Amino acid sequence: MKLSYDPRYNIAYIQLREKPNQVETIRISDELNIDISADGKIYGIELLNANEQLQIMKGK
Repeated sequence: MKLSYDPRYNIAYIQLREKPNQVETIRISDELNIDISADGKIYGIELLNANEQLQIMKGK
């Protein structure tokens, strides 16, 4: 598992396994996308508005 964060866009990506060439991105909500393969395996989770979702607090 690997977590990456882009502070410019406030997006976090949790990579659960290496992506195959093709995955489908499913929009769960305005702030959550899931990358899934044709056989139903989840490859990654994208969190938009990541600071709030991960409760990242500045100065603590």
